[in-house]
Parts: sequence; C-alpha cells; structure tokens
Amino acid sequence: MILHAGLVALHLGGYWRGVLIQGASGAGKSDLALRAIDAGFRLVADDRVIVWVCEGRLFGRAPAPLAGLMEVRGVGVLRTPALGFCEIALAVRCGEAERLPDAERTEICGVPTPSLTVQPLEASAPAKLRRALQHLGQAAEGAYQHSPVACILPRPGGDSR
Repeated sequence: MILHAGLVALHLGGYWRGVLIQGASGAGKSDLALRAIDAGFRLVADDRVIVWVCEGRLFGRAPAPLAGLMEVRGVGVLRTPALGFCEIALAVRCGEAERLPDAERTEICGVPTPSLTVQPLEASAPAKLRRALQHLGQAAEGAYQHSPVACILPRPGGDSR
C-alpha cells in the first residue's frame, strides 16, 4: 500500500522506530520531518510511503524514485541521507492537538498502531514525537494525580500533609 505521508525514524533501544506523519497536502508533514531530522531523527520517506506487514509488524520505505529525496518548501527537492526502511511504531496526524488526549490506535494494513495528533508547525512538535516514541506502551492517564511525587509536594499554604 502506498500512503501520502512522510516517515522518519529515531534510533531507540538498539533499533530504528519509525513515525509515520500523515496529513493533507500543505499541512506541514515535510516541515515537521525536516525539523525532526535536525533533532536527531533520520529520513526514511518524504511525501509517499510504501507500507507493508511482515510477521504482524508494520514497515515502511520510500518508493525507489523518491528514495533519499526530500522537498524543502521554498528551497527545492534535496538529496538527504535516508534509511532504506524501518518499522513503523507510531502514526501521527497533522492537526489540532488535544491538551490531554486519551491513548489512541490507528489501524494501518490491519495492524493497530499507536497514534496521536500534533500541530506540525509548533516548535515543540519534533520533541513531542521523540517523547511519544520513548513512552510507547506506558499509560500516562492520571500520572499527575497518582504520582508518588505528587504526594510529597507541599500543598498551598506550606502544609505537606
């Protein structure tokens, strides 16, 4: 299957974890990918991603004519060091993000994939991709309310009970 999307990857835990960046044309997919690359990610594919499943895991790569190429709006199409393929660990939609969203999954080629929505042009968007990958599978719901740290923080007025 070919998707209109971008794919970048981050080396974590000894292997490359891919982030599939989806959104409408002009939504900021390539801009987010470019800033993620500057933040330590590697390009896998820009604009089009070939997606497939192997042993229940989702993978992606660039179509051959686009491999190693990235459109940088206002500059042109540039040759960029790229990975040949990677496993897709996270699907990101470009759009208006909720402040505290519930954990979501998107089914891609029949594989449930963790997903989230980010505002691609927001300065912190690449950092959010990194944090999301680092915390995959960790339930954050209620973390502030149930954290041991929250129990030892002083209450307003100095009372720490």
